[in-house]
Amino acid sequence: MKGHRTTLLAVAGAALLVVGAAAQQAPVTQKPAAPRPSDEGAAPKAPSRLVAPFRGQAELWHTKPVSKRVGNMVVTTIRVQNATNAPIAGLKVDEFWYDAKGEPVTGAKTFRYPRPLQPQEIIDVVLEVPSHPQMSRNQYKFEHANGTIKPVAKPKL
Repeated sequence: MKGHRTTLLAVAGAALLVVGAAAQQAPVTQKPAAPRPSDEGAAPKAPSRLVAPFRGQAELWHTKPVSKRVGNMVVTTIRVQNATNAPIAGLKVDEFWYDAKGEPVTGAKTFRYPRPLQPQEIIDVVLEVPSHPQMSRNQYKFEHANGTIKPVAKPKL
């Protein structure tokens, strides 16, 4: 009985080895490349490439901020434009509110632009702050990942 079991296990093991070896040696066939449509009439595409972001103090043009009370929130909208010759990475804008004495009252959640702001690109920055009865004046802080920002007010963009 023991001999039959050993023989059966040996035959099964040999069969598995043969099947495994055959599966590994099976040739891999590649699909033929699909024919590409003719781009003769289309304008040539510029290759996309990464551009190094601006480092140091960047100049950012902005319009006059417009603040409106919406329900129990104060919503401020600022239109900004990158005035540098390189992208601005990690643009952040903060808004701080003070009372008549100059004491901080509240502030907005930080606005972060998710992509690099390209040269001459214009975006709208929207800041929302909970309304507070002692709010008197506000201040904005512009920053980017690789330095500071010099905000320059423009009549329109």
